[in-house]
Amino acid sequence: MTISDTVLLDVKDLKVHFSIPGGGLFQKAKLLKAVDGVSFQVRAGETLGVVGESGCGKSTLGRAVLRLLEPTAGQVAWLGQDMGGMKSETLRSARADLQVIFQDPLASLDPRMTIGQIIAEPLITHKPHLSKEEVKEAVKAIMAKVGLLPDQLNRYPHEFSGGQCQRIGIARAMILEPKLIVCDEAVSALDVSIQAQIVNLLMRLQKEFHLSLIFISHNLSIVRHISNRIMVLYLGRMMELADRDQIYSDPLHPYTKALISAVPIPDPKVERNKEHIALKGDLPSPLNPPSGCVFRTRCPFAKEICATDVPELKVYDGKREAACHFVES
Repeated sequence: MTISDTVLLDVKDLKVHFSIPGGGLFQKAKLLKAVDGVSFQVRAGETLGVVGESGCGKSTLGRAVLRLLEPTAGQVAWLGQDMGGMKSETLRSARADLQVIFQDPLASLDPRMTIGQIIAEPLITHKPHLSKEEVKEAVKAIMAKVGLLPDQLNRYPHEFSGGQCQRIGIARAMILEPKLIVCDEAVSALDVSIQAQIVNLLMRLQKEFHLSLIFISHNLSIVRHISNRIMVLYLGRMMELADRDQIYSDPLHPYTKALISAVPIPDPKVERNKEHIALKGDLPSPLNPPSGCVFRTRCPFAKEICATDVPELKVYDGKREAACHFVES
């Protein structure tokens, strides 16, 4: 699909910090830096994949972009306008173009509402001038596009499978024909065969509606299939951002290399002979991250400078970025 030069979303030095109360009476509150200075752009028609281990800040980043969480610092600009400075009416209008698909298909749907009511809710909220018949026809039309039957309109979420519930969630997100959808682990709770169906559905809808996606996932194989560019996060900081093919064929950051080496290859002979990079230790607590480079405690190439200096995010080859002291060595 053609990617436009139009920048829809421009995120600069985004930070989301949480104050965690101390465990005892006289213990001070600790600062959890869930997202700590992340910058990126999303263009019209583009899919940006976001990967990393659990606890690295992927979902927090997605929610902060949508203003479901208030950023501690930094700027989120939508079509050139700072969302932090938007008045309530302008922000409400912008929300129609920014939608989300959640991880748990069933938990994200109100069990007391019918499928028709769930899908129609954003339309009723943002376009109250539409008649009941117009809303009903719009709901039926989007249901057909996501693979649901119009006669299922009056059924309830518990009557559907996980894959069908996720299609309902997609229909709800698509009913307003948004410009950007954040897919927050949208397929991780589904069976492998259903995952493929949902990913292909998202790609088809993206092409038809010229959507942009932020696709958050642990599954690097799926991210490679659907994404144009990929961002790698670790303890709230960006380690690398590059074109999909570049990041899989020639990763720059040691953390990215370790993640890519863990992706299974269908050919058993190639899989046996490829280099596997095992990371030592566990992910450090975000309440007590390492000094300097946050990845240094698990990095096989860490040196003294890594403990004292935070690596600057630098541009390589004119288009990909990495934050490591020793990329060039």
